[in-house]
Amino acid sequence: MRKQFAVIGLGRFGSSVCKELYKLGHDVLAIDNNEEKINNMTEHSTHSVIASGTDENALHSLGIRNFDYVIVAIGDNIQSSILCTLILKELGVSNVWVKAQNYYHHRVLEKIGADRIVHPEQDMGIRIAQHLVSEKIVDYIELSDEYSIIEVIATEKVSNKSLDQLNVRAKFGCTILAIKRGKDINISPFPSEIIELNDILIVIGHKNDLKRFEEEGM
Repeated sequence: MRKQFAVIGLGRFGSSVCKELYKLGHDVLAIDNNEEKINNMTEHSTHSVIASGTDENALHSLGIRNFDYVIVAIGDNIQSSILCTLILKELGVSNVWVKAQNYYHHRVLEKIGADRIVHPEQDMGIRIAQHLVSEKIVDYIELSDEYSIIEVIATEKVSNKSLDQLNVRAKFGCTILAIKRGKDINISPFPSEIIELNDILIVIGHKNDLKRFEEEGM
């Protein structure tokens, strides 16, 4: 379903979010007080406007409260990020996602009502670390402090075996959500599905269980 997004702050993170949302077919309003950044985003957004994220009148005139999501991607100025988030919530924006710089920034954003707080550098650092410590892990998504999703390469140890034979849930407490084979992806595979060498298994579970599955099951 086509949604309406506004992205405030067009640094590397904001520009990346803006481009991807637009590429996925959604309506995207790009906002920044830097004319050059706005010009660079005209072909990657539905509309692009030179405005400050801390200008309440400007945001109100743009009809900001009517957007499904507003992403505050102001990276350099924590004070502006906080003030922008506060204004958006006071204007009645229902879903405000904000990029946080650090723990204290995060705490303040929580208190003023940010609906989702993201740490892109920290999240990417975790994913890179997971790649570095294991040659089997292709990708890693942290769901919470305890649970994650991993993409892991099927080794010879599990190839030519069915999911039923592997019995991953009983042995390791994890669940195989899908199997990727080349460009094809099998969502909710049957227990009789045979795993082939170099398939990508998408697995969800507790971090300790996933680690045990990666080390012992693969």
